[in-house]
Amino acid sequence: MKLFTLGPVEMYDRTFEIAKKQVPYFRTPEFSEVVLECERLLKKLAGAREDDKVVFLTCSGTGAMEATVLNCFGENDKLLVIDGGSFGHRFAQICEIHGVEHDVIKVPYGKALTREQVWEHDGKGYTGLLVNIDETSTGQLYDINMLSEFCKRNGMLFVVDAISSFLADPIDMKAHGIDALIFSSQKSLALAPGLSIVILSGRMYTERVEGKKAKTMYFDFNSHIENGKRGQTPFTPAVRLIYELQDMLRYVDEMGLEAKLAHMKKVAEDFRSRLDGTGLTLPDYPLSNAVTPLYFPDGNAYEVYETLKKEYDVFVTPNGGDLAKTVIRVGHLGNHTVEDNIMLIELFKKVLDK
Repeated sequence: MKLFTLGPVEMYDRTFEIAKKQVPYFRTPEFSEVVLECERLLKKLAGAREDDKVVFLTCSGTGAMEATVLNCFGENDKLLVIDGGSFGHRFAQICEIHGVEHDVIKVPYGKALTREQVWEHDGKGYTGLLVNIDETSTGQLYDINMLSEFCKRNGMLFVVDAISSFLADPIDMKAHGIDALIFSSQKSLALAPGLSIVILSGRMYTERVEGKKAKTMYFDFNSHIENGKRGQTPFTPAVRLIYELQDMLRYVDEMGLEAKLAHMKKVAEDFRSRLDGTGLTLPDYPLSNAVTPLYFPDGNAYEVYETLKKEYDVFVTPNGGDLAKTVIRVGHLGNHTVEDNIMLIELFKKVLDK
């Protein structure tokens, strides 16, 4: 099996070596040290500030998105949500469910988010902005500098879902003024699903979280942060995943963040450079290094996905809804090389020639 999907992704042999070991008991000083090391390395790689807080959640990325809204916003807020696909829309759904007032900026498929769309909302009393910085359903990478500027200008809290963008595209919490950064284990960290992480700015913690009674038990950030001081979580964590996370963070730290991002960019750009002769095209908007969305003009995208899966045991990411017949997304996250790109392009050509 070869995965060019967006989660789970192609994993590393080093992770399999950890995964085959017995899961140890975790209410120990030894496990606490593992958690505290993960926290330190995550803050380093995310460009977090010294007083930022790390929350480890045993859930998918959607759970972390909902937990962030639950803990950080309420009935007195007015939020702005970038809704450019199924994941941006998910933020809007979460706000709707929990009664948080919000407006959306709709970004139709194939169109780039523009400064004009954002600045239409300037000075209108919003308290926070929620964005999936790489809208994973379309591959569009929004301009984080532009959104950061808008939030600073309007005194807004800046919440960035970087679930598919963390360690794939440049993100720096301090430089971009990010107040909550959300990501998960099954993307560029190349681990199994089940662990999500939220890093809160000191401002978000002191102004919005500290001492607040959130309407949730399992996702109460105050409880997680208090337990985190001793390297623990309030409930059973994804123990094995945290050991795998420790190893992967050490690996990335030794490689260096710039080298990691450079590799991601190299693989993504190499794949896109090889599309000549396939008949497949790219959208015009800016793309994340995490994913390449491919347009199939003959409307046979899902058939190609099925053929790759059944005949070659190769998995790409299909789209649903209106884009099911015309778009496939190729993920570059995880253990991928230029040689993998060559193999996949050849398979695309072979299947399309049929």
